[in-house]
Amino acid sequence: MKVSLMGFEHVVSCLCECEVKARQELDEKMQREEAQRQLYQRKSVGLRERRFWEWKFENDNGSNQKILIARQYVENWTDMKRKNVGLLLMGPVGTGKSFFAGCIANALLEQGERVMMTNFSRILNEMTSYQADRNQIIQNLVDYPLLIIDDLGIERNSEFALEQVYNVIDSRYCKMLPMIVTTNLGLNEMKSTDLDTAHQRIYSRILEMCVP
Repeated sequence: MKVSLMGFEHVVSCLCECEVKARQELDEKMQREEAQRQLYQRKSVGLRERRFWEWKFENDNGSNQKILIARQYVENWTDMKRKNVGLLLMGPVGTGKSFFAGCIANALLEQGERVMMTNFSRILNEMTSYQADRNQIIQNLVDYPLLIIDDLGIERNSEFALEQVYNVIDSRYCKMLPMIVTTNLGLNEMKSTDLDTAHQRIYSRILEMCVP
C-alpha cells in the first residue's frame, strides 16, 4: 500500500485478513497461558496438598445435597466477603466437608481470588520451626481474602497451641475477613459450657464468624 508523506510516496506493508486473525489467535493463546500460569501459582501457594486441586464441583458425585451450600457460597462470594460471612461445615468423618471446602477454594481461585486452605496442625508446625516469625505467619494468613481451616479439633491442645489458634482466628475477626472451617465436632460440643476457657474462646469466635 502506498502512502504519501511530505511529498514523498512510501510503500507500507499491510496485514492481510488471515495475518490479522493469526495475530489475534496468538495474543489470545498467550493470554490463556498467562492466566493458567497465574492460576497455577495461586494454587501452589494456597492449596499445599495436591489432592485439594481435584476437589471441584464438576467432580462431585451428587450424593450429598450440602454441595448446594458450597455452590451458593461461591455464587454469592462478593456479598459473603463484604459482609464477612463464613461457613462452618460439620459432620462425622467421610461426609464430604473437606471436599466441599475444596470445591469453594478451587472455584474462587479460578475466578482470580486468593484463597488459603490449610489446617492448624500445619500452621503450628510452621510456628515452631527454626527461626519462625509467628507474627509474620499470622499476618500472612490474615492477608488472604478467604482462609479455609480444615479439620478443626485435630491439632494438639497445649496452652501454646490453643493460644496461637485463637490468635489466628481473632486476627481475621478483627480485620473482618471470612473463614470457612471444617470439623468433626458437633454444634453442642462447641457450645458446651464444660469446655475450658481456651476452647470456649476459640469456638465462640468461630460461631460468630461462621454459619453452621
